[in-house]
Amino acid sequence: MKKIYNWLLNTLPRPLLIRLSYVFKFFAPLIYRGDKVECPVCEKSFRKFLSYGSKVAQRDNVLCPYDLTLERHRLMWLYLKRKTDFFTKPDLKVMHIAPEQCFHKGFQKQKNLDYTTGDLVSPIADLHFDLHQIPLDDSQYEVIFCNHVMEHVEDDLQCMKELYRIMKPGGWGILQVPIDSNRDTTYEDASIRTPEEREKHFWQYDHVRLYGTNYPNRLAEAGFKVDTIDFKDELGEELIERYRLQRDELLYVVSKPV
Repeated sequence: MKKIYNWLLNTLPRPLLIRLSYVFKFFAPLIYRGDKVECPVCEKSFRKFLSYGSKVAQRDNVLCPYDLTLERHRLMWLYLKRKTDFFTKPDLKVMHIAPEQCFHKGFQKQKNLDYTTGDLVSPIADLHFDLHQIPLDDSQYEVIFCNHVMEHVEDDLQCMKELYRIMKPGGWGILQVPIDSNRDTTYEDASIRTPEEREKHFWQYDHVRLYGTNYPNRLAEAGFKVDTIDFKDELGEELIERYRLQRDELLYVVSKPV
C-alpha cells in the first residue's frame, strides 16, 4: 500500500491527484485510526501520518491521510491562528496562488474573507494565469499566499515582483519554498532538464532550482520586507512531535511598505 501510494504521489499530474484525493479521504481515517499524531487543520488524530517526498527527499510520517497537510501546512495554519488576524479581520482581500487543498474549502467558507485563488492549471483555482505576468491590476490584495511555487517557475524573481505588484501597500503574505539549510546560496543550472536529473539535483522531478538560506534576499530583491520567523519554539517539543512539524523549517512572512 505504501509503495503504491508513493508511486501515485510522485507520478500522477497534480490536477489528477487533487481529484483522487477526494476519494481517498473517505476511507483513510479508518485505515490510520489512532491517537499518536494530530493534524491541527482538520483536527483529526491518527496512529501515524503517511510518508511523502521523492526518492532523494523522502520523509516518513508527515502527510495527513485526511486533508493531505504536510509539515509546512500545519506550521502555517498554527501561525495564522496564533499570530495573525486572518480569521477575524473583516473584508480581508486574499489571493491564494496554487491553493492547497487542505486550506481551500475552509478559506472559501470564511465570511471575513474576499478569497480568490489562482494557478496555471489547478482544477480548484478561480483564475488561471501565468505567474510571470499576472493579468490583474496593481495593489489589489491585502494578503497573498504562494507556497512551493517558486521552485517550479522559469524566472522566480519576475514572479515575486508580480506578487509584490498586486499586493496592497501595508499588505502581507507567506511565500514558502523548499530550502536546503546546508546551502548558503540557491542552486540553479538551466542545463539540467530531465526529470531524473532534476530530482537528483533539485529534490523533485519538476523543480528547476533548489533554494539555499539566501532565499529571503531574493524576496527582498523583489521589493518585499521579509521577516524570517521560527515559530515552532513557541509550541514546545510535545506539540512539534504530535503535529509532526519539520524542526528546521522557518516561515517567510513578507510585507509591502506603505
